[in-house]
Amino acid sequence: MSSLDLAQLLADEPVFIDVRAPAEFLEGAVPGAVNLPILTDTERHQVGLTYKTAGQSAAIAKGQALVSGARKRERVKAWLRVTQQHPNVWLYCWRGGMRSEFAVRWLAECGADVGRVPGGFKALRQCCLTELEAAPGRKSWMILAGRTGSGKTQIIRQRRESIDLEGLANHRGSAFGSQPGGQPTPVSFENELAVAFLRHSTPLLLLEDESRTIGRLALPEAWYQHMQRVPVIIVDAELEERVRNIRREYVTEPLAAGRSCEELHTHYQSAIDRIRRRLGGLRHQQVTDAVSEGFANDNHEPWIERLLTWYYDPMYDYQLARKQERVVARGDAAALNAYLDGASG
Repeated sequence: MSSLDLAQLLADEPVFIDVRAPAEFLEGAVPGAVNLPILTDTERHQVGLTYKTAGQSAAIAKGQALVSGARKRERVKAWLRVTQQHPNVWLYCWRGGMRSEFAVRWLAECGADVGRVPGGFKALRQCCLTELEAAPGRKSWMILAGRTGSGKTQIIRQRRESIDLEGLANHRGSAFGSQPGGQPTPVSFENELAVAFLRHSTPLLLLEDESRTIGRLALPEAWYQHMQRVPVIIVDAELEERVRNIRREYVTEPLAAGRSCEELHTHYQSAIDRIRRRLGGLRHQQVTDAVSEGFANDNHEPWIERLLTWYYDPMYDYQLARKQERVVARGDAAALNAYLDGASG
């Protein structure tokens, strides 16, 4: 299967049975993959030792001995359940070698015809990297900028032209932006981004303005560099509206999702401590006091407003000055949505 075919396969939203060992899977996977290993980490280690000491034939025999009888039946049953629940199932191992060959053969013996990815995860990974590198030349790109709290994320999530970079990274891209569940691995993030691009259906691609990193994850270099050259649109919002938006996104919604006041308070205080040098000692203490007051008496507007005006807005003004010549439109959310409707035809 060529790289073009692999790209189409990824775009078609299949379910992948990833038969690699759990440790391999945790390092990175492709969207739609479920890890149902043919060998556990321990078993894979045993087979690897046998290969080193006695060669391939002995390693294959060792693997067959380890995965036989009831153990083999349970693993095949798990794969069969996936094939029964989904119409488009493909299977892969690391490089399309012996593990996926045995798995597909065992499934065929049970009457299940499952596609095997030639080249395995390694080939899918290379396909994703190729797509990421080529992406800047395949569509018109536009960047959505605006001050913190201006509603950029809402626009991104509502527009079909967009890819939500922060959603894929599970991070809001600021000192306060970490999310429950943590971030994906760099490999999984890049694969998710590549597949999101492959499934993106409009000639215009809209992305939120981001720095080189979102949390601990770096944007692909080709993407970041292209984002510094393309047209920019800016959403404007009054400070009062921005404070309301931040309170909703960072306090009201997390609390409604089950996070406790104590957890949020500790989390945000830790973020404030990380930017102490940027705030200065006096302002750091004032924000700290306001956060404590906010969580004690449900009065969050003062600390949010101080962070916006003392920390985020000066950074935004500096960054916007460097983008000014690329700005093609600005206005409130309604005006920008109307502009995007026209730009998208």
